Amino acid sequence: MRYWGDKPYYSFSHYLKQTFGEKIHKVSINAGMSCPNRDGKIGRGGCIFCSTGGSGDFAGNVNNSITEQINQGIAGTTKFNANKYIAYFQAFTNTYAPIDYLTKIYEEAIAHEKISVVSIATRPDCLSDEVIDLIARLNKKKPVWVELGLQTIHEDTAEYIRRGYPLDCFHQAVKKLREKGITVIVHVIIGLPGEDKKKVLETIEYLNTMDIQGIKLQLLHVLEYTDMAKDYKAGKFEVLSLEEYTDYVVSCIANLNPNIVIHRITGDGPKDILIAPLWSSRKMFVMNTIHHELKVRNIWQGCQWNRTNRIDEMDK
Repeated sequence: MRYWGDKPYYSFSHYLKQTFGEKIHKVSINAGMSCPNRDGKIGRGGCIFCSTGGSGDFAGNVNNSITEQINQGIAGTTKFNANKYIAYFQAFTNTYAPIDYLTKIYEEAIAHEKISVVSIATRPDCLSDEVIDLIARLNKKKPVWVELGLQTIHEDTAEYIRRGYPLDCFHQAVKKLREKGITVIVHVIIGLPGEDKKKVLETIEYLNTMDIQGIKLQLLHVLEYTDMAKDYKAGKFEVLSLEEYTDYVVSCIANLNPNIVIHRITGDGPKDILIAPLWSSRKMFVMNTIHHELKVRNIWQGCQWNRTNRIDEMDK
């Protein structure tokens, strides 16, 4: 059995200590951007599960500068006793702005003495060659990561959640980013309506063929004031139980390329607007449940991975 530190998978915390030699914490930033899936360019209302915060419900105050948001984020994490931080551009689509503005905010984050990494959450259809070139230049000063919200490879599910771009768009974006040496982290949602474990594992199998460096496994949260909440209240789908979610995550870990860093195995939606599943609000309990199940089943990352797959074989 292969272990990475104290866990049977390549955890984000282990990667950070391995790479930076010490504890490193994340501060979330709201750069005041929108999304082409909200402003009418490709749609309105955003993805069906997206809250008013645009996945940035825990990000900083948009009325403050990037430096102010970083300083406030650091001040709020004193209990972690960290000396290095990740500036996480989290809210909405963080490459969806004029290049001059993007240059300004990214450089401001990189210039902060306590920032060791800049991580940019965005959509693959908002990564022009000009933006990728900018990120590549900045990546030579300090590491810059790009986080892409894939969620699923299945086009029927993507249409239902109003993702707004085809799978090939994601595929090409990853290729262009990796050609420039940029680290890619992919978001996958577990528990989307109509997706059983087989479909989730097909998404994992696809990502094993891609040159990605990290993954976030995110539980589907049904949040108030979203279109998904309307469907849930109308009885159009059910959310996963803790037992089902644990089984899905353990299976994902077993089938995931062991070289891919797992940044997250669950998540917690804002408690004031969380409708379901309510068990997800007990984040540490959920994580402990998953870790226990990994031990009981004798599962470690990649133990069921099909190693015959090769990076970018999907191009053939």
